[in-house]
Amino acid sequence: MEKRNNISVFILLGLSQSKNIEIFCFALFLFCYLVIWIGNLLIIISITYSKLIGQPMYFFLNYLSLSDICYTSTVTPKLMNDLLEERKTISYNSCMTQLFTTHFFGGIEIFILTGMAYDRYVAICKPLQYTAIMSRQRCNAIIIACCIGGFVHSACQCLLTIFLPFCGPNEVDHYFCDVYPLLKLACTNTHTIGLLVIANSGLIALVTFVVLMWSYFFILYTLRAYSAESRRKALSTCTSHITVVVLFFVPALFIYIRPAITFPEDKVFALFYTIIAPMFNPLIYTLRNRDMKNALRKVWCHYMLWEEK
Repeated sequence: MEKRNNISVFILLGLSQSKNIEIFCFALFLFCYLVIWIGNLLIIISITYSKLIGQPMYFFLNYLSLSDICYTSTVTPKLMNDLLEERKTISYNSCMTQLFTTHFFGGIEIFILTGMAYDRYVAICKPLQYTAIMSRQRCNAIIIACCIGGFVHSACQCLLTIFLPFCGPNEVDHYFCDVYPLLKLACTNTHTIGLLVIANSGLIALVTFVVLMWSYFFILYTLRAYSAESRRKALSTCTSHITVVVLFFVPALFIYIRPAITFPEDKVFALFYTIIAPMFNPLIYTLRNRDMKNALRKVWCHYMLWEEK
């Protein structure tokens, strides 16, 4: 069928039609966005300018923090601006760009979390081979693979949407451009495309989540043979990772592992993996991690002493 596209602008219905709620949400998300930027920048600077950058776990954490900033920045600034606007619009090209970048950085985040789980598995289950296996070349290769994986996932997601015919209406029942709300507006049968979206986003998220949970189960099982102090330290690190994984994956699975239908609750669940999880990542990885707290203290104490001179 020939593509018909009479839509040049989409109207985003946003989170609420109440102005008071929108003002409250603006203040809340502004606070969250500042916490995301400040927290993740502190992690990036503290790791980069300390000896932790030589350790694979913190090497990956550095890139996770960077992907958090990029990922949430594809959605949050536009959301906050729309909360102050009477008419929430986004052009067709901007909508497709937001769709691509959101899934690109979201895909990178998923694969980096997988890389971090692999690092913990090698560190705990194969400690004598850890240095050889997790060399800097291997770590760089994993990050490159994460970027390629994110690009392929996002490109597939975008290609499934960009050729859809849109001939009206143009109201997107969401606060950002995502696949399922756009499929709802397409003036063609989207059943097959909906199945492809599940195969792309849903199965990737599900398989990755199962692999992550299985790896952490195997790690916890292996820890039984360790001393109490070693178990405590390893459990602290693994608990942080599991918390991040659950915050990110469970809401994403709720949305993408089902057929191409939308629910009002989707917007609330989407907030978890677009804003809430990136906000809590720095807190989880610093407050529960002695090495990160020491690195933060040393780097910023050194900076304050340099400023005094």
